Amino acid sequence: MKKILIIGTAVGLLACSAARADDITFAVAGPFTGPLATIGDQFKQGSQAAADEINAKGGVLGRQIKLQFEDDQCDPKQAVSVANRIAAAGIQFVDGHACSGSSIPASAVYAENGTLMMSPASSNPAMTDDAAANGWPNIMRLYTRDDAQGAFIGPWIAKQYAGKNVVILHDKTAYGQGVAVAVQSSMNQGGLKEVLFEGINAGEKDYNALVTKLKEAKADVVYFGGYHPEAGLILRQAGEQGVKFQLIMPDSIASPEFWQIAGPAGEGTLFVFPSDPLSKPEAKDAVEKIKSGGFQPEGFTLFSYSVIQAFAQGIERAGSDDPTKVAAALKNGQPINTVVGSVVFDEKGDLKDAEYDINRWSNGKYAPIAQ
Repeated sequence: MKKILIIGTAVGLLACSAARADDITFAVAGPFTGPLATIGDQFKQGSQAAADEINAKGGVLGRQIKLQFEDDQCDPKQAVSVANRIAAAGIQFVDGHACSGSSIPASAVYAENGTLMMSPASSNPAMTDDAAANGWPNIMRLYTRDDAQGAFIGPWIAKQYAGKNVVILHDKTAYGQGVAVAVQSSMNQGGLKEVLFEGINAGEKDYNALVTKLKEAKADVVYFGGYHPEAGLILRQAGEQGVKFQLIMPDSIASPEFWQIAGPAGEGTLFVFPSDPLSKPEAKDAVEKIKSGGFQPEGFTLFSYSVIQAFAQGIERAGSDDPTKVAAALKNGQPINTVVGSVVFDEKGDLKDAEYDINRWSNGKYAPIAQ
């Protein structure tokens, strides 16, 4: 995307044009405001750190990376507006979106415009499954799928809590309901049937009626497919009623905001996340640099960083910034080197051979547990 800054003289105009004519712009789309803005912060920190690192080494085929941040608030309608704005600006690469409910409708806009979208967080299988069915080659994710996450944690729950009362909740979003259904299916196949499967309304402030229902169900374990604001409130209000259960979550609560909302009631909460990206040797330098700027690179930070790396390596591999050629180059079976490790994409644009940890919150921090 060419940008020219008029600075007053013909000589200045020509100099500035020459300096910036070869910049390549990547959009970063996520929730930069609203209740899930911490995820947007993770996207921003990760993508900017990656762009800075790549630019310091000479850029991509000699071109400097510029980032354009677009706020979708994890709202499907906003996401479509953002996607149309990105396409109209001629930007051909998108690091985003975060929520599956945003990525799925936005992907149709990107497919129509030939844009390469790679999500560092959206896990609903429909995103890439539908793209493959529709013949959209440019919709990818550098993250794991709900069905893979469900296949990992469902049997573990069935074995670990055999004979216990398990409740499965979801927040009715594409992400929350999708992962809850995946866990329900694999848990049932493992021989354990839930005593209650129910959706809640995201964004509410009072979940006391739900807590009462959990108490009546004598819930020993609650698996909740949703996000950290609701999870924190449910736990806090359960604690106020003296209702105790083991909460198990998907990857969405890898955020300090979860503990800020839940407080001590969050102690012992378990959640699934791709195998600890912060501990990988490939991440060491990036983690130290991001931390030095005062930001803790948890959650989706390193996945957003990795998307920028994948775009850069794909462009170099293709010898072109044509997004369709880049997507094909990324899916050629050869590994891409990223801060979350060496990754390989399948023909749908999903990661192959995803691995997971079960993490536990304790005293405001989380870490993997022995399995």
